[in-house]
Amino acid sequence: MVAKLDWPNDGGFDTTYEEQKPVELIVKGTIPRYAAGVLYRTGPLGYKAETDKGTTWAAKHWFDGFSCVHRFQIDFPSADGEAKVQYRSRRTVDEYLEMVRTSGKLDAMTFASKRDPCESFFKKVMGMFYSSTDSYNVGVTLSINMPGGGAQGLGKPPVNGHTNGIQTLHAKTDNSQVKNIDPETLEPRGIAEQDSLHPKLVGEFSAAHAKSDPISGDLYNFNLKMGRPGTYRIFCNSVSTGETSILATFTGEPAYIHSLFLTENHVILCVWNSHVSWGGLSLLYHKNILDAISPFDPSSHASWYVVDRTNGKGLVATYQSLPFFSFHSINAWEEPNATDPTKTDIITELSMFENTDVMHRFYYDNLISSIAEPEYAGKKRLSCLPMQAQFRLASIESAAGRKTPTPAELLFQADKMKSMELPTINPRYLTKRHRFSYGCADRLKSSFMDGLVKFDNITQQSIFWEEKGHTPGEAIFVADPNGTAEDDGVLLSVVLDGYVDKSYLLVLDARNLKEMGRAEMLGPMSFGFHGAYKANDTRYGGDI
Repeated sequence: MVAKLDWPNDGGFDTTYEEQKPVELIVKGTIPRYAAGVLYRTGPLGYKAETDKGTTWAAKHWFDGFSCVHRFQIDFPSADGEAKVQYRSRRTVDEYLEMVRTSGKLDAMTFASKRDPCESFFKKVMGMFYSSTDSYNVGVTLSINMPGGGAQGLGKPPVNGHTNGIQTLHAKTDNSQVKNIDPETLEPRGIAEQDSLHPKLVGEFSAAHAKSDPISGDLYNFNLKMGRPGTYRIFCNSVSTGETSILATFTGEPAYIHSLFLTENHVILCVWNSHVSWGGLSLLYHKNILDAISPFDPSSHASWYVVDRTNGKGLVATYQSLPFFSFHSINAWEEPNATDPTKTDIITELSMFENTDVMHRFYYDNLISSIAEPEYAGKKRLSCLPMQAQFRLASIESAAGRKTPTPAELLFQADKMKSMELPTINPRYLTKRHRFSYGCADRLKSSFMDGLVKFDNITQQSIFWEEKGHTPGEAIFVADPNGTAEDDGVLLSVVLDGYVDKSYLLVLDARNLKEMGRAEMLGPMSFGFHGAYKANDTRYGGDI
């Protein structure tokens, strides 16, 4: 059993603090001028609501809290002045909350809320198909100026001096819906389905983490139609034309997949071992994703699908590896094969888990530190810790056309105490070989994340930023435009100070994880998932 936790994190979960109008933060230390821009964060803002019946409704899982978008604007009003940081936030689930308050329950698909045993299977199935889409809780990742964002009237407003070149903002989750958010006021504008981009994108699942080409900004993702087998479609949203094209269609085991990989010439989808049972019918019965996922099978395998994205060749190769689960891909790149340089290898890097325990760990009962005996503690929690890993998909050309998948090679699997979740890199290195990854560390010092980490994939060593009682969120890398090294830049992370129950925007030097400055907030920002950043220049604000 783990010793008593060093600090509580409850203030980051059970909070309703928001600022719907911009407020100025207290800046301490130094923020470099090149960090001027807008940082968005997303995640749940609280998970409890008082109902009209006088009861309290509460979500059970962190992924099912009430979605909120946060906005930090970093400016330098004068040429030689100090940074000015403004903050505002807003829940984006007005109808969802109203449904909870008036009925005391949810009639919508969730990640992990349990099915009401008093309601019939038939009624649940009908509710799945007839619920208002505006009531869905969409808010895991954010896309700035998303290609295809004009679909179904979710169009582009005129650019003005306040939005820093940000024309649209869209929230995404692991299904086929996107929610349009006003980039300034953060008000929800509406929801569109992926079939508004292309009529064949009729599947239920997609990746919350789409991938953007670092040069063109074209957006790549998959769409999964449940079935036995499932039908996967890899598609591209073009920035230049606004059109959506299907790059490949193939069948495979349906699975919950949060992210995918992109190289200079390929899209790689790994169907890791979070398979959805009964060909997806279990989703209709349970009406949540987690209960619909089959138990992890250590004797199975993960499947890798390589799709050409430049020459119209479709699915070109398949691979198999040891079984694992992952939320987050980090990067992928192409390099010549060591024995035959005329052939191409693909290297993928990700934060991987030995099984699917981590999804169960994020029930609130396992996160709130006031719970005396959380289920995922001690040795059982060790299975919930990520490992940095690389795989090699060797000789794509030789694997093409084979009737059976080619083995994928595990290049390394780093120590859990040196690894991370919510990983990111310098976005200039997307689709190129990178060395450093940045993310949140979990070394069992609290009930949640306990530091920030910089991982070196050559030495497989890490350095850390940590402060007892302070819980960080995902780090966003902002590159120094005059920098020459991969780690020339800063990291932006929102940190909760558990002792005063207030958060601050932390600015770290990416080279050594030393604090440069911070912008102190007036209250606690809820622990969130992901962010998006747009600098005050012409750089594309895409998905990495």
